[in-house]
Amino acid sequence: MTHPTIHPHPAPETPPTDDPFRYGWRYVPRPTADDPHHFDQVPLTLEDVLHPQEGDQVLCNYDHQRRVHYLTDVFLARTADRPDAVVLSDVRIAWDVPELKAHGPDIMVIFGVRRIRNWSTFDVAQEGVRPTLIVEVTSPETRTLDLNEKVAHYAMAGVPWYVIVDAVEQRGKSLLRVLGYEITNGAYRSLIPNAQGWVWLAPLRVWIGVEDNELYCYDEQERRMGDYATLTTIVIETEEKMAEVLARAKAEARARMEAEAQAYAEAAARAAAEEQARREAAARAAEAAARAAAEEQARREAAARAAEAAARAAAEERLRALEEELRRLRGEG
Repeated sequence: MTHPTIHPHPAPETPPTDDPFRYGWRYVPRPTADDPHHFDQVPLTLEDVLHPQEGDQVLCNYDHQRRVHYLTDVFLARTADRPDAVVLSDVRIAWDVPELKAHGPDIMVIFGVRRIRNWSTFDVAQEGVRPTLIVEVTSPETRTLDLNEKVAHYAMAGVPWYVIVDAVEQRGKSLLRVLGYEITNGAYRSLIPNAQGWVWLAPLRVWIGVEDNELYCYDEQERRMGDYATLTTIVIETEEKMAEVLARAKAEARARMEAEAQAYAEAAARAAAEEQARREAAARAAEAAARAAAEEQARREAAARAAEAAARAAAEERLRALEEELRRLRGEG
């Protein structure tokens, strides 16, 4: 099914009065006469959490942190063979949609990256590529943003896949669920889970689901992909593999670029030689045509002169004949 059209209510512009730093804080320069470098600690609002600035300190709980770390590690392992892929966690993203402010997703998986940078903000317009997948792990204070506003915003931004790891508080107990969306015709369609309730993430070739009320990922054979303790070793091995893959990819890319440059130079030289030959042939053809035209003109002029001489000779012969006839008639002959 397609996610319904959402008209989210604006997030509150003021922090909660009972706990002003519930969502987090940012430091704002407020110079004073005594301290020109003074900063004030300013509480964040829900709107600030939805559209953060660089340097904002957004609060999250332990379960949120470890689930984000686990998914980040798994996604890094699944993209190790792609030197153009990056997995970013808690990095701000600026969109190329004028009416859409920046967000701070928990996890982004981005393919087609031309150059790896030390991003604080990933600028879609500058990088020329947008995330293929965004994952948000909800926290009780801000889950409404993940379930409502961000569904509408990420669809507007054209993010193909959006996953929400949602911790639902029921009767004092936190129950975990996974919601997945895939964009179709500009709107999100809910992903249909398998029999175990897992959601298949095609870009990463991985299942994501809940088992014993905990979040796990599974490979194509539905084998659980590590746990929080063992994944560190996997990531180290993956990073080494990534370094090897990246070095090999760079060498292959360099060799390919050199071969393409050589082929381009040879093709350009060949094209220049062919163009020169074409021009010389055209010049020879033009010269031959001009020579043929001159010869034809000379032939015509010679024919005209011959015709004129023949006519003159005929006239002179006729004149002689007339003069002889005249002399004969006069008896002079």
